[in-house]
Amino acid sequence: MFIEIPEGKDPILYVWGELVPGIGPAASAMAMSVYEHSTLGLREFEAARLRIAQINGCLFCQDWRTERDGKKVEDTFDQAVLEWRTTRDFDERTRLAAEYAERYALDHHGIDDGFWQRMRTHYTDREIAELSMCLGSWLAFGRLNRVLGLDAACVLPSHIG
Repeated sequence: MFIEIPEGKDPILYVWGELVPGIGPAASAMAMSVYEHSTLGLREFEAARLRIAQINGCLFCQDWRTERDGKKVEDTFDQAVLEWRTTRDFDERTRLAAEYAERYALDHHGIDDGFWQRMRTHYTDREIAELSMCLGSWLAFGRLNRVLGLDAACVLPSHIG
């Protein structure tokens, strides 16, 4: 970790809450809002989120699985995301979500009219805007956690003990 955390403090809560009180709680609220208010289907949501996590290298984000109504994606989903171009496990919306995430993170200047035509065939303008906001949140905050070394300090509740 690259930030000194006072003894007895949780690294995530400290950085995201106490260290920069004028920004951290607002950033945290933004990060949580994409989970609480997304209208995207679970598979396309997770394909985009996991692709950003893989690109960022955020350990916690790669380990996390979003749950909706008691459902999560299958255990092999992260491997399918890595193979988004060729996997048979994705429908076109899910494949496009992974592709968009990769382009958004690595080549946003290369997003061309052909890609937008494909997106508009499968996504509404509202869904495209929502997915774009989710991607921005995951890219920024997952990268922040990775760069500061916080991703190694995060532990999923299921991994405690």
